Amino acid sequence: MARSYGIWPVYSEDPAWADVDPIPQDDGGPNPLAAIAYTDEYSEAMAYLRAVMAEDELSERALELTKHIISLNPAHYTVWLYRARTLLALDKDLREEIGWLNTIALRYEKNYQIWHHRQGIVERLGDPSGEEAFIAQMFEKDAKNYHVWSYRQWLVRHFSLWDSELPTIEGLLESDVRNNSAWNHRYYVVFGRDEVASEEEVEREVQYAMEAICIAPQNQSPWNYLRGVLRQAGKPLSTIRVFTSEFADLARPEEVRSSHALDVLADIYAEAGTRGDAEAALDLLAQKYDPVRANYWNYKKRLLGASGGSSTPIATA
Repeated sequence: MARSYGIWPVYSEDPAWADVDPIPQDDGGPNPLAAIAYTDEYSEAMAYLRAVMAEDELSERALELTKHIISLNPAHYTVWLYRARTLLALDKDLREEIGWLNTIALRYEKNYQIWHHRQGIVERLGDPSGEEAFIAQMFEKDAKNYHVWSYRQWLVRHFSLWDSELPTIEGLLESDVRNNSAWNHRYYVVFGRDEVASEEEVEREVQYAMEAICIAPQNQSPWNYLRGVLRQAGKPLSTIRVFTSEFADLARPEEVRSSHALDVLADIYAEAGTRGDAEAALDLLAQKYDPVRANYWNYKKRLLGASGGSSTPIATA
């Protein structure tokens, strides 16, 4: 009886592979300096894949071989690329491939190659049906998975799903208002289109961020979002001075409810040219409300003089 690696064959003993001369890994001669200690199973599977690729064989057995190797090393991008070529050459059912990818993605959550392959398959299908439901399943495991969010951005743009996104994002933020990934995606959805956001949309986003801040004043995400919305709209930070003062007011230094509000307040004062008030706000951050980052706040304070009033660090290339 032929040996096997579980459900996978030992290729050197499988009659279906008898016509293939495997190409072993070349680590630099018979006595390599630092050879990688691959398992026998992986080494053999890769040796047969090299042989198959050398002949540009796009067959059913090559497709199964890629599945075997992916089960051992799901980050092997060369194998994913060859699998994609083979799928298309054989005119395979791409919906079946999506079903298989679902199981792989749920098992290997932080794998970029899986999502790159999925993007190619869905693009070929020309239909995103089922993708939102599966992404929701992925978010149940990790609502901040970078690869999933990147893929979702591609879906939105490629299939023009802009109008259906906001309700979904609002649901995620209702579940976790601190989900910075969802805030980032919301900004992409509102301001990532080719057309400029309307005044009504800008006001809606300002109000939405303010409501989220009221729920959790010490949550940095909506404060950053609010800054971004105002910057995108070309509005000064002083637009939200009254609102910010509800959470940080220099007249009541013992009653600051949000260090992020104090940071915004410092920039509002700097924007207005009232350097003394800006310095006072930054001193409160450095000495009382965020001393862990005292060096940063003191750096911003030094910038007040160097940049003519602004305490916002200047980006450099």
